[in-house]
Amino acid sequence: MERAEKKELIGVLQQVFQTTGVVVVAHYSGLTVAQMQKLRKEMKQAGATVKVAKNRLAKIALDGTDVATIAPLLKGPTLLAYSSDPVAAPKVAVDFAKGNEKFVILGGAMGKTALNSDGVKALATMPSLDELRAKIVGLVQAPATKLAQLTTAPAAKLARVFGAYAKRDEAA
Repeated sequence: MERAEKKELIGVLQQVFQTTGVVVVAHYSGLTVAQMQKLRKEMKQAGATVKVAKNRLAKIALDGTDVATIAPLLKGPTLLAYSSDPVAAPKVAVDFAKGNEKFVILGGAMGKTALNSDGVKALATMPSLDELRAKIVGLVQAPATKLAQLTTAPAAKLARVFGAYAKRDEAA
């Protein structure tokens, strides 16, 4: 890798570290090419990205960013998984680690908050941003539906009462 390519990679990584919502660091040694492709595909479908970079260059790119707390994790063959959604990358990484024992999550960072492997797993169990939006929409719509039911219910009850009285008078 030439000096210009290294500077370009450092610039790209700095931009990623400054704009991303969460970064997950994991060891990937022992994974086959097919397994890595599967991981990249799953990450892409979830809106996340996987990057393998030299640890030395990644540490240089980390200087001055909020996620600089992950620098000690960059030892050995590591990969970086990141996404703007704070749940997407951890969720895919944890699911992938369950099926592949050679994929080991070391930790990560969400903004200035450092995460150990348990923190990443806890983050993965949270609902995604889209799921939260759907729940909020459901909660907002529920009172309107209940209100509509309440406004029509008294009229329906009155009609049933009048119908019962009419049937009783006809029978008598």
